Amino acid sequence: MKKIVIVCGLISGSIVAIMMVTMIAACYRNADFEGNVFLGYATMLIAFSLIFVGIKNYRDKYNNGVISFGKAFKIGLFISLIAGTVYVVVWLVDYYLFVPDFMDKYTTYVLKQARADGASQLELNSKATEMEDFKQMYKSPLMVVLFTYFEILPVGLVVTLISALLLKRKEKQLQPA
Repeated sequence: MKKIVIVCGLISGSIVAIMMVTMIAACYRNADFEGNVFLGYATMLIAFSLIFVGIKNYRDKYNNGVISFGKAFKIGLFISLIAGTVYVVVWLVDYYLFVPDFMDKYTTYVLKQARADGASQLELNSKATEMEDFKQMYKSPLMVVLFTYFEILPVGLVVTLISALLLKRKEKQLQPA
């Protein structure tokens, strides 16, 4: 089980980390964060398809075609944690070494979008205060880690839950002759 979890977790984490670094570079080049949110979550879903692959591989190759929901969920959870950790570590390196002004640029973008959407001055002031609070929280490396895990782990948990439900099997199915 360890090998499957580590391999699938590292591949999944590499996929989301590479895409994240690419998208952050595009954000800086175009000053546009809009489409990257959807593309980011789509990439996470694609990367987390390795949860399904890992659970199925373990069930079929190492567990005689049988797996409980709990065991399948555990495998998926560990793959999610490894992938999420790769994602968090790469974001920390990218953020602190290459894009330390990310929050400033993101705040500018959010306020610009709010203006374009017709927000009143009161709403803009409220949004500016909210973003300033967020920037203050983001000054703590612990908060950066927590926010980044919170960004990716829910997606992994949903894919884990769905995969465990689809792949659980209490007894080996007989193959037709």
